[in-house]
Amino acid sequence: MLSVTDLHVNYGRAEILHGVSLDVGEKPLSVVGRNGMGKTTFCYAIMGMIPVRSGAVVLDNVPLHRRSAMQVARRGIAIVPQGRRVFPSLSVDEHLKLASRGQKAAWTPERIYDTFPRLAERRSNGGAQLSGGEQQMLAIARALLRNPRLVIMDEPSEGLAPVIVDQLIDVLKRLSLDKIGLLLIEQNLRVATSVSDTVAIMLGGRVATTLPAAQLSADATLQRRYLGVSSTMH
Repeated sequence: MLSVTDLHVNYGRAEILHGVSLDVGEKPLSVVGRNGMGKTTFCYAIMGMIPVRSGAVVLDNVPLHRRSAMQVARRGIAIVPQGRRVFPSLSVDEHLKLASRGQKAAWTPERIYDTFPRLAERRSNGGAQLSGGEQQMLAIARALLRNPRLVIMDEPSEGLAPVIVDQLIDVLKRLSLDKIGLLLIEQNLRVATSVSDTVAIMLGGRVATTLPAAQLSADATLQRRYLGVSSTMH
């Protein structure tokens, strides 16, 4: 579905991504790594939000690495950014109407309310009046209403209560039923390994290794080597 090949990205003279290559198919793929390893830069580069010095980003055999963020979104990639970024003055309902394509599609505002009952209860509340978990639900809903081919989620579990994280895991697992690809960027190892069968570890702006999620989840030595923590410490 998505193929990223030898991606190099600079901020000024500093090279942040050093030849990242990664493929995302029909099944979810998680990317984990410590802070400062280039994960968010990787998301932005795929979305066309920052320029790519060299390399290729291809979605369903269509090159995207020289396109604007608007063009990338129209080709079928949606992003749930770190920090949610909902509009403070717009109600939940207004957010959903703004994001909806207004045509027959798998994801509609009605289905969003069925999937996230809490949003239905808060439909008239503004973005600034929502809790962190509610804002995250809304950010995910906004992306799904684009009915994308692929969703990129950057640290969706950040700052959420454990019960909300469990709900998030359940929603992410169900995306493949709609044939929506998922590239999940996470520091929460439990979320990353629960959602994906395969995990890529980013280290110093490179993909250090890709391995089965079950192997990483069970191996505290690997966790300490690449992430600096183990799942028992998280």
